[in-house]
Amino acid sequence: MNLKILSRNSNLYSTARLIEAAKKRKHNVEVIDPLKCDLIIEKKKPSVYYKGRYLSDTEAIIPRIGASITYYGTAVVRQFEMMGCFTTTESQALVRSRDKLRSLQILSRARLGLPKTVFTNYSRDVEEIIDHVGGAPLIIKLLEGTQGLGVVLAETKNAAESVIEAFNGLQARVIVQEFIKEAKGADIRAFVIDGQVVGAMKRQGKEGEFRSNLHRGGTAEVITLSDEEENAAIKAAKAMGLGVAGVDMLQSARGPLILEVNSSPGLEGIEKATGKDIAKSIIRYIERGI
Repeated sequence: MNLKILSRNSNLYSTARLIEAAKKRKHNVEVIDPLKCDLIIEKKKPSVYYKGRYLSDTEAIIPRIGASITYYGTAVVRQFEMMGCFTTTESQALVRSRDKLRSLQILSRARLGLPKTVFTNYSRDVEEIIDHVGGAPLIIKLLEGTQGLGVVLAETKNAAESVIEAFNGLQARVIVQEFIKEAKGADIRAFVIDGQVVGAMKRQGKEGEFRSNLHRGGTAEVITLSDEEENAAIKAAKAMGLGVAGVDMLQSARGPLILEVNSSPGLEGIEKATGKDIAKSIIRYIERGI
């Protein structure tokens, strides 16, 4: 199989592991920088031109598209789809997953548990927004934030009002969410491939930190999901149309609450926490799909 990994850096842990897993299974694999692809659009013959050659022999792609290059990266994925290539992440699913508000609406429609969330058009009635999510403490998230950046815990009503008004003044789009106290600064990342959970870890924020992201100094340990948690993760990935997904959720008194469904989940944390070869599972998913 001729496989292309769409990534800007072949030395990143996730990209390097996918290369290793593909080579172990005797596939031809190449890392392609999506920003250096030219898309040739013509009747009946869409093509991708990269560093002086056409990538016409490509059978499958693994998109590792960072949030900062979503627009062009998605266009490249779409072009490969038009060429008949299998992709682990479809272009439309990638677009959906990068829009936090749209994602929450899709998950809500699928009747999945979510933290209560409010989104407004820079409403001046900040007090009412705070009341909608049950008062302080509460979470305020920038819609464009990643890896825990742009996420604020407002512990008091006054703090919440100040932060929301500041973001409104900057014309920055935010969502306001209820704070799930019983989660105790921890969340669960379930890694879903082709409709099955292949690994799960519990991430705990460092002392005094409510964000559990590993990029922010959090720690991870393997966890066995309850049936309810496993079903929620599978259902969330399916609702988002993702063959490969990292589903983040909180453990709450009313069951699992989905925070986010990541379309380009990192492999380092989950592989080290679980000891499982997740990269191999992704390659095997491609083998079944083409």
